[in-house]
Amino acid sequence: MTGRLPHTCAHPVTCFDSIPLSQTYPPHLTFMKIALIYNFAQHYRTNIFKLMDRSMDIDFYFGDKYLNVRKMDYGHLSNKVTELHNAHLGPLTWQKGAWRTLFRGYDTFIMLGEPMILTSWIILIMGRLMGKRVYFWTHGWYGRETKIKTIIKKAYFGLANGTLLYGNYAKDIMTSHGMKAGKITVIHNSLMYDEQINVRQTLQKTSIYEDHFMDNLPTILFVGRLTPEKQLNLIFEAQHICSQKGRPFNVVLVGDGTERETLMEQARQKHLEAHVWFYGPSYNEEELSNLIYNADICVSPGNIGLTAMHAMTYGCPCITHNDFPWQMPEFEAIKTHLTGDFFERGSADSLAECIERWLSDHHNDRESIRLACMKEIDEEWNPHRQLSIIKDAISH
Repeated sequence: MTGRLPHTCAHPVTCFDSIPLSQTYPPHLTFMKIALIYNFAQHYRTNIFKLMDRSMDIDFYFGDKYLNVRKMDYGHLSNKVTELHNAHLGPLTWQKGAWRTLFRGYDTFIMLGEPMILTSWIILIMGRLMGKRVYFWTHGWYGRETKIKTIIKKAYFGLANGTLLYGNYAKDIMTSHGMKAGKITVIHNSLMYDEQINVRQTLQKTSIYEDHFMDNLPTILFVGRLTPEKQLNLIFEAQHICSQKGRPFNVVLVGDGTERETLMEQARQKHLEAHVWFYGPSYNEEELSNLIYNADICVSPGNIGLTAMHAMTYGCPCITHNDFPWQMPEFEAIKTHLTGDFFERGSADSLAECIERWLSDHHNDRESIRLACMKEIDEEWNPHRQLSIIKDAISH
């Protein structure tokens, strides 16, 4: 493909880049006063929090820190923001002062659905006794819970008015444990969609990889932290296997982390240096979009998480492992043979076969794959879609 990418929003429900918000949603849900209590104001959630701020009568309560995750700029929110101190007691968390929200006139609470946050239990139980509505926004179930965790989660989510989940996989597990399907709503997840869509309109095919590698081999991309849990060593093992079979490809790792030196040594030992680019970290969306758009596949051998959404927004299909209890909910955006594929968890041979099969089967339909990936995000994994579903769920 040459030239600029056409807009791909599939229908007006999710195509919001040219429509003022006031024409899309009513200015407020005037019949309820809402408190959103979250463990942290993650930067990547800025879009959805901004939309909630502009269309709901809502106050925000955010934890003060969470690992090394980037915090959003509170200045994007016009409504009241209160920062709570997250006190950690081993695996448990106490959000200092969160319980006081019960006495500040809110009739509806939306909270991070994590049973290890002690204050959420207080707000859940007391709130229900006080006639307030309580909703959880959460991963819900992973599918690897112990018997004790299952009992705790059934009690926890069973007491809430409703649960807002990232994926259907978790909903299926919850209903299999006897939880009412009518109280469970799948809202998926989202990134900085509006900003990314603006960037996407400027994208075009470039020779960034051909210029760097001085060849026209397929390019496998990973974007994220270079950490052990991502199992990036499997990419190099798969690359070596394919190279030995006469089907080489290039690998680009965008990011930094504790595994960088180990991975560089692995590439040297397997004589892959000429076909590996340790690009380093990048936080510039225009730069990242160019790298993603021009890659053939994004591969995350460990869990895929938000990487899937970032890659697909710019039209890049994704490959990750098929052991779903150990996945993040975003794996559901991967539709086999359409937006990506799955391999046997931990198997370099399976990953190599999966990459080889994908490159062979879809060699001539890169553009249709690109559009399918974008369509998946435009229809399901964006903040406008999320907001619409959330508002419908809490208004019943």
